[in-house]
Amino acid sequence: MAAAAARPLVTVQSLPSLNEMATDSTTTVALPDVMKASIRPDIVNFVHANISKNSRQPYAVSKRAGHQTSAESWGTGRAVSRIPRVPGGGTHRAGQGAFGNMCRGGRMFAPTKIWRRWHRKINVNQKRYAVVSAIAASAIPSLVMARGHRVESVPEMPLVISDSAESVEKTSAAIKVLKEIGAYPDAEKAKDSHAIRPGKGKMRNRRYISRKGPLIVYGTEGSKLVKAFRNIPGVEVANVDRLNLLKLAPGGHLGRFVIWTKSAFEKLDSIYGSFEKSSDKKKGYVLPRSKMVNADLARIINSDEVQSVVKPIKKEVKRAPLKKNPLKNLNVMLKLNPYAKTARRMSLLAEAQRVKAKKEKLDKKRKTVTKEEAAAIKSAGKAWYHTMISDSDYTEFENFTKWLNVTQ
Repeated sequence: MAAAAARPLVTVQSLPSLNEMATDSTTTVALPDVMKASIRPDIVNFVHANISKNSRQPYAVSKRAGHQTSAESWGTGRAVSRIPRVPGGGTHRAGQGAFGNMCRGGRMFAPTKIWRRWHRKINVNQKRYAVVSAIAASAIPSLVMARGHRVESVPEMPLVISDSAESVEKTSAAIKVLKEIGAYPDAEKAKDSHAIRPGKGKMRNRRYISRKGPLIVYGTEGSKLVKAFRNIPGVEVANVDRLNLLKLAPGGHLGRFVIWTKSAFEKLDSIYGSFEKSSDKKKGYVLPRSKMVNADLARIINSDEVQSVVKPIKKEVKRAPLKKNPLKNLNVMLKLNPYAKTARRMSLLAEAQRVKAKKEKLDKKRKTVTKEEAAAIKSAGKAWYHTMISDSDYTEFENFTKWLNVTQ
């Protein structure tokens, strides 16, 4: 079953400016199933990006650009780079680099070609899903307001007006219609936003930008309201049989303010079908069904029906104990090897005995020296020093006397 709609019936707004009374025809229409479809911004954004590429024109630089010179490299040995250089003299151009993408007047790197893949193919079912999502989003006031539309004075969403609007021929009458249904502030917003584009785009045939106003969707082919509404800034017109995603979700953003005529609104069920019945116009097409009717997963899990059959909560949590290394932890080692305590004690005693023996041995070698012994050692050192001086006296040799400047 599809999710229950917030408004199963939609009021058809009458237009007193067209001499129409509120009780002339049916005042309510049933909400079509397409308005209850799931909203997928990701699909809308993807399809919009690919569809918008299909209106591009191929462009490329000239094949001869940057190569219309007889430049040749000067080669090595002239203390300049090996880039091709323009021949001749008598002008600044002579000797300048050419051809390379780093040179003034040279060709670009990887010159663009017209055989680039400009257009994109999109799955038909995917395009239909995007259009359906955009239509469903147009019925949600919060999404329409989030997109920036002025819908504070609109009586309800989705907004449906009587078919007498399709007979409007003059723009002045069209403005009266917009004022009556509270949609004129949105059209004024679009008109006031008309401004010059920042950046270089204003020099490239897209000088002005403006916001989007309401979209009028009519149901009768060849309706006169097309000429009446087309001159109002920001207001766009579309036939319900040819709804375009570029108009329903400009920029890939959901929530376009759509004004439906009664005939167009009633056609939606035959064009897009329902969740059970396939479309009359699109062969074998059924509206995409959401995987979950109720997306509030937390509420489902915590419901009495689910909680009555699930396993009870495990309150006692068994956690695996941290494994300790017996080589570093003595208590763990003692559990594994009770003799480890005795072995550890014996090793400590043996170490203490070894340190003690070493200390005694060093103390024997480091015996203290008495004052008499120290004086004797000092006098022996002095005697040895004098002996060394006397042995180093070279004055008796002739060669050394000259060197020492000693006269005999």
